Amino acid sequence: MQEKIYMTVQDVADTLGISKSKAYEIVRQMNQELQEKGYLTVAGRVNSKYFHKRVCYED
Repeated sequence: MQEKIYMTVQDVADTLGISKSKAYEIVRQMNQELQEKGYLTVAGRVNSKYFHKRVCYED
């Protein structure tokens, strides 16, 4: 199965074991960081590679 490009808020909540409201907060924060770096973002979704990098799941 191919890895998803974007993670949904539910994916973030499930991965981190947190509530959906906290996951929304994290997704918004990460998307803001990406926008400041000049990347396009999708509301309610976060780039999977960026998410895993930020939560220390990969280098």
